[in-house]
Amino acid sequence: MRRLAFLALTLAGVFWGLGFPLGKVALQETQAAHVVLLRFLVAALAAAPFALRRPEVRALFRSPPVIAAGVLYGVAFLVQFEGLARVSVTLAALLVGVMPALIAISARFLGEKVTAASWAGVAAATAGAALIAGKPEGAGSPLGVALSLAALLIFLAWLLVLRRAPDSPTPLGVTAVSIVIAAVTILPLAFVMHGAPRLDLSPAAWAGVIGQGVLSTLLATAAWQFGSSRVGAASAGVFINIEPLMGAALGVAFFGDHLTWALALGGLLIIAGSFAVVLGERHAEPGDLDAAPPPTPA
Repeated sequence: MRRLAFLALTLAGVFWGLGFPLGKVALQETQAAHVVLLRFLVAALAAAPFALRRPEVRALFRSPPVIAAGVLYGVAFLVQFEGLARVSVTLAALLVGVMPALIAISARFLGEKVTAASWAGVAAATAGAALIAGKPEGAGSPLGVALSLAALLIFLAWLLVLRRAPDSPTPLGVTAVSIVIAAVTILPLAFVMHGAPRLDLSPAAWAGVIGQGVLSTLLATAAWQFGSSRVGAASAGVFINIEPLMGAALGVAFFGDHLTWALALGGLLIIAGSFAVVLGERHAEPGDLDAAPPPTPA
């Protein structure tokens, strides 16, 4: 069973890692808000059978924490992709590695134990993010970096709100309902920002949109929930690093991203720091950290 759990966690990291390059393909032909809108419409269609089939799951549409989580989820993606439109795939992916540091800081404010190793990881990841933000060197604009980091704070709020969500009556209940609420949230915002979305996209752009909706949104979350519920928090948390590593590698290999010394060193600090944060959980007292956080979706 553990092997199956690790396989699921690996798939979750891979699917989330595909989110940035797939999004960049679609961004070549349409606005960032429209990419997010189309992605979530696809994801909502895929999630609808899980969200609407049973009355106890439909009741989640009236749960304030689930509603808030869905709204935050949609807004976070809008901000993240407005940032992605202004930075390279590699830079955006590496910045995601800051998330474990943000979670560790929030855990401390919530009264949970944070080990010295985790604080060292926070310092390393923060230094890496500062280095990337200070010297993007053609990998993106300061606004793009700022939006990418702001999206992480919204994702952090989403994770904290999810703690207050009721237990899911089915394995995909809360996830499916949140995705539908996120799609409903994004729809008017995208229309206000850029009007109606283009639908005459190329097959490559549609492949990017559908891949994000099915793989990087619904299936990635389902795989993570399956795997993280069957292994220890620290073991699951290590898989957080698949997303930024894969996104950065694909950015260099297929999008012509230039791996500058600042980007490489900053990314290394972020990845090493996030490993330290996650592995530091092994030394926390039992019950201090309830579960490993999911990777920040892309």
